[in-house]
Amino acid sequence: MNKVEKLIEELCPDGVAYASLGTLVNILDNLRKPIAKDKRIEGQYPYYGANGIQGYVDNYIFDGTYLLLGEDGSVINKDNSPVLNWVEGKIWVNNHAHVLSERSDKALLRFIYFSLQTKDISDLVRGLPPKLNQELLRSIKILLPPLKIQNEIVRILDTFSELEAELEAELEAELEARKQQHTYIVEKIFEDVKLKSQILQISEFAKCYAGATPLTSNPEYWKGGTIPWISSGEVNKGTIMAADNYISEAGYAAASTKMVPAGSVLIALAGQGKTRGMVARTRLEACTNQSLCAIVPDQEVNSDYLYFYMKTQYLHYRAISAGEGGRGGLNLQNIKAIEIPIPSLEEQISIVAKLEKFEELIFGFISGLPAEISARRKQYEYYRDKLLTFKELEPV
Repeated sequence: MNKVEKLIEELCPDGVAYASLGTLVNILDNLRKPIAKDKRIEGQYPYYGANGIQGYVDNYIFDGTYLLLGEDGSVINKDNSPVLNWVEGKIWVNNHAHVLSERSDKALLRFIYFSLQTKDISDLVRGLPPKLNQELLRSIKILLPPLKIQNEIVRILDTFSELEAELEAELEAELEARKQQHTYIVEKIFEDVKLKSQILQISEFAKCYAGATPLTSNPEYWKGGTIPWISSGEVNKGTIMAADNYISEAGYAAASTKMVPAGSVLIALAGQGKTRGMVARTRLEACTNQSLCAIVPDQEVNSDYLYFYMKTQYLHYRAISAGEGGRGGLNLQNIKAIEIPIPSLEEQISIVAKLEKFEELIFGFISGLPAEISARRKQYEYYRDKLLTFKELEPV
């Protein structure tokens, strides 16, 4: 029998009663003050909204330990639990988050925080955008054991949370170290290649094609499509095994685009965020949109070698694009002028084999990281739910 079980047997052997949240905490919503975005003066104090920090301001209206619950907008998670933020210190809160503080004679705020993580509030959220009003917030039922038991549960869950956070930090640090190792080794390989290889412009060994997009408003061009069509948004896949979209024969003809062979190297001419300049390779014959350039090398240049080298030059391509007008962009002319070190075909194939194996090792670890973190979180949730499950006190 563990300590919590002993305390339950000693202090509440017949069960635990429910209490309404509104009777267990102080609700400080009347002290909140929204500040329009253009009126905020930047400073050191976190400015909280429904789902967390929205920025930093030069003053504060709360100073202490608080539990924030989303009131409207971001109020409910995918598992139907409320959106929560545990905050300590000097903060400003707008009118999109409820502000709760501790009533030490009733319940530990930290115990309330852990309990609310397990609550399904889907029946309490109203309207669009979603809203959890104060009346319904107050009605949330919490199984409330004696303070001594609350203290022990909080101690256990805080310890577990700290260990989980430490492990995640270690995994993230290992991930970053692996990424840096990968970058260093790949760049070193190509630095050595540059010293002993001829330098050719892409136009000297490859053909470059820009794609096109059929009218998105014409369903005839898309319905029942069988022709793979790759957009610039897909370059973040690195290696494209299948297209996200397919166009019809009519769409292909209307767009006047061109099929490019499997193994082509793609570079984004434009795109949102950091997409522009990103490089990918295809493993399928496909056509592309107008924001992609497909590079098809001749037989003396291995397409996978070209892909790996061009990936290392992403920031260089971004710099080139910055000079191409206000929005920035690449075009076929400056892509054709990109210089590539070309060793013998035999050495290209050897380099590709090394890099494929290296990426398999590095990214095998990286792909396993989210699963490891998810497993740890599920373990935490299991023990949290177990600790917060009590026999309900029979009504008298």
